[in-house]
Amino acid sequence: MRQLLYEAILFDFDGVLADSEPVHFECWQEILQTFGLDLDWPTYCEQGIGTSDRKLLAFLCDRADRPMEVEQLIAEFPRKKDMFRARMLERQPFSNEVFELLPELRGYQLAVVTSSGQTEIEPILERAGLRNFFQAVVYGGDVQQHKPAPDPYLLAVEKLGVRSALAVEDSNAGETSARAAGLDVLRVRTTSEMPRLLRQRLGLARLI
Repeated sequence: MRQLLYEAILFDFDGVLADSEPVHFECWQEILQTFGLDLDWPTYCEQGIGTSDRKLLAFLCDRADRPMEVEQLIAEFPRKKDMFRARMLERQPFSNEVFELLPELRGYQLAVVTSSGQTEIEPILERAGLRNFFQAVVYGGDVQQHKPAPDPYLLAVEKLGVRSALAVEDSNAGETSARAAGLDVLRVRTTSEMPRLLRQRLGLARLI
């Protein structure tokens, strides 16, 4: 019997399980334009991926041409979440490779660890029929400090009741968070390469 390298695999959601970062970006870009703020893709990638939306909005307020309080933008959270959820439910954000991968990991405890809110992510997982693959999900609202703090990953490990876990991340903030929680990290650049890299890391033979 093959010995497992880890007890659990912990997945970031955006950019790891689902190609959803462009959707987050387009939602915020549309909302911010009404405030006269311009959000470009490189800025979003640097300031918005892997961390809380609050950090991104605070960054934009600090660099706005006219004084602006971050609370003005934070008030748009509910609208942005509704936009994101609606657009994601209209699409298929999960690749066929992700659908094929998850059943291969049944020997592991699985969790999603995301800075996004439950109302954004849970319906998407449910709609795709993937929620039951995960024994735990940690949402942004579940912790006081988001990535890069270790809190999200520490909570995931606590929920699963495991000691050894591998975190799969696509951002500096996410990797810092997982390593601060004492976890190994598989860093990926895209959702499309994630299944292949994870199989390699775990020594899984590809199922035919």
